[in-house]
Amino acid sequence: SDIEVVGINDLLEPDYLAYMLQYDSVHGRFEGTVSVEGNTLVVNGKKIRLTQERDPANLKWGEIGAEVVIESTGLFLDKVTAQKHLDAGAKKVVLSAPSKDDTPMFVYGVNHDTYAGQAIVSNASCTTNCLAPVAKVLNDKWGIKRGLMTTVHAATATQKTVDGPSNKDWRGGRGILENIIPSSTGAAKAVGVVIPALNKKLTGMSFRVPTSDVSVVDLTVELEKAATYDEIKAEMKAQSEGALKGVLGYTEDKVVATDFRGDARTSIFDADAGIALDGTFVKISPV
Repeated sequence: SDIEVVGINDLLEPDYLAYMLQYDSVHGRFEGTVSVEGNTLVVNGKKIRLTQERDPANLKWGEIGAEVVIESTGLFLDKVTAQKHLDAGAKKVVLSAPSKDDTPMFVYGVNHDTYAGQAIVSNASCTTNCLAPVAKVLNDKWGIKRGLMTTVHAATATQKTVDGPSNKDWRGGRGILENIIPSSTGAAKAVGVVIPALNKKLTGMSFRVPTSDVSVVDLTVELEKAATYDEIKAEMKAQSEGALKGVLGYTEDKVVATDFRGDARTSIFDADAGIALDGTFVKISPV
C-alpha cells in the first residue's frame, strides 16, 4: 500500500501491455480494471505513464516523481549504465538480477541490514533469494563447511518451445517441452557475496524443466557441527516465525510446486523434502 507505480518503460505497444496484464497464462486473469488512454495505462483508476525508450537517459523519471526504478530488462546491469536512470531523475535503482560489476548485492532478510544508502543496488537472482535464507539459518546455527546446489528451475523466456539456434549454449537451444536441460547458474556463488562467511564454500548448477512456474533448490551441505534433521526442521520453523518471518516459510503439508504459485515469501522450507545421511551431511530442498 505504500508503493505507487508511476511509470513503465517497455518497447511493446500500450494496448498489448494492457492485454498481457489482464490475461496471464500462469497466474490467471487480473481481477481489476485495465485500460489505455494514449500513452497512459490506467489500472483500477490509477494512471501510469508509458514510455518506449531504448536509452534510460531519455526516460525523464523526475517529471513523474519516480523515486525508485526497478531495472528488469537485464540489459543495464552495472553502475555506468544504471546511472542513466539517476541522470534521468530517479533517486534509486534496483537491479532485478546479479550485477556485472561490484554493485552491492542484497537479499532481504539476509544482509539488507547492511544497506548504507547506496543509490544503485542489486537484488540478486530468484535462485539466490531462495537459497540464501536457508543457507543463513544453517550457517548461523551449525556452520557450513562446504556445499553443492542444484536448482530445478521452471522454464523462462530463454528456453525454446522447439529446437532452435543457440550458438553460445547448444543445449539451451533444445525444446523445453521435451527436455530437462542442464544449465549454469551463479546463484550459489552469489550467496558468498551476501554471506561473506560462505564465500567460495558453495557452488552449483541448474536444470531447466518443462514447468511454467515455481522452482526448487536442492542444497546438499557438510555442516561444521552435527545436527539431527529434526533439529534442522525446528530451527527453520523457529526462524520462519521469528527473524525471517515473511521471507522464509515453513511447511509440513504434502504440497507440490503449483501450490506455491503467487506465494510472496522468497524461500519456503519443505520439511518433508530433505534428508540427512549423518549428523553433518544433509540435504534440504526449499522452493
